[in-house]
Amino acid sequence: MRKLSREELINSRPTLEEVKKQPRNPVSVVLNDIRSLYNVGAIFRISDAANIEKLYLCGITGKPPNKEIEKTALRTIDSVRWEYRVLAVDIVKELKAKGYQIVALELTDESININQADFKFPVCLILGNEVEGVTQDLLDLSDMVVKISMLGLANSLNVATAYGVAIYGIIKQYQITL
Repeated sequence: MRKLSREELINSRPTLEEVKKQPRNPVSVVLNDIRSLYNVGAIFRISDAANIEKLYLCGITGKPPNKEIEKTALRTIDSVRWEYRVLAVDIVKELKAKGYQIVALELTDESININQADFKFPVCLILGNEVEGVTQDLLDLSDMVVKISMLGLANSLNVATAYGVAIYGIIKQYQITL
């Protein structure tokens, strides 16, 4: 076994044009009131890696161009389709009307473990504020609320980390159905 060199990794990477032409996974993501620009950048990077359909930045969530977002996103801002909306409720209602299953990532009395969730594609995944979480109006619009099992003392993960876990669980289920 040999670790790939930086040059080999760079040369194996598709071009921005190739990435933009790839079919996307049928998952759109709504970020509502994400405070940390570093979290927003990390979510861009994860969204690129997961090849999601679209990222919606809502409320106080920072948006490009922004040096702090770009620092963490590492060139992925141009490869991820994104849009800013003032109200997350508006885009969630639009996506729901188009047949998206609305899924919130939050701890509630009815949250389902993400590993046992039955996703119906296309999916809209909602992520909320780092402190307050997903707002009640968005929970009320959700078809399902999922959670990530926590086995230690903490009851939650950082929002970008939780997104990484969640999006790969959702995409894994989609790829199984293909």
